[in-house]
Amino acid sequence: MTSSLRLHYAPDNASLCVRLALDTVGAPFDTVLVDRAARGQKSPRFLALNPNGLIPVLETPDGVLFETGAILLWLADRHAGLLPERGSDRAAALKWLFWLSNTLHPACRMLFYPDQHISGDTTALRATTRARICAQLDILNAAPDAPWLDGLGRDARQPSAPACYLAPILRWLALYGGDTAWFDLARTPRLLAFARAADRWPATTLVQTAEGLGPTPMSAPRPPQPPEGSAI
Repeated sequence: MTSSLRLHYAPDNASLCVRLALDTVGAPFDTVLVDRAARGQKSPRFLALNPNGLIPVLETPDGVLFETGAILLWLADRHAGLLPERGSDRAAALKWLFWLSNTLHPACRMLFYPDQHISGDTTALRATTRARICAQLDILNAAPDAPWLDGLGRDARQPSAPACYLAPILRWLALYGGDTAWFDLARTPRLLAFARAADRWPATTLVQTAEGLGPTPMSAPRPPQPPEGSAI
């Protein structure tokens, strides 16, 4: 049977956030590999879905969606548990979801792909970006209105949309962007506890197999060994 949802993905890319959310709510979906080694994200077929040439894309009954935050919000509107339904809890969760999308994730992309921002030596840009990310993680570590970080309520087994976004970001910071010695989750104990909890999510077990992520993919990650495709 063909699902009504089709995720265009590459291993250990931003599509991982979406796959975590889909597996969390048990939504059936098909996958279409985007072969980054062959620059599949820049192919005419993919650009017809997302003219920005960025992963992920989710085909839905409501149309084609791109942008990780938008996809997660669309899923949350249709599946209970990914976001609080109303009130101040929902407002805070939306705030942090879009902070991840608009603040932390773009800084990570600058660290991982500095040559897309400047030409020549990228050492200074990477150093500045690492400092910015450290400051951003400190802000999140101290956030008083982010109970989804602490595995409260349903988040212990069913992570929220912001949690599905953050866990892969912490993984990527430990693996990509050149020298990773600067990144130490122990300096943000709350985020370290979050990453360790994320290793135990039922959805994490599914993505570990699907994308070859290893035994502790969020708290102590190893380079992926995907059954298909390439992370970079």
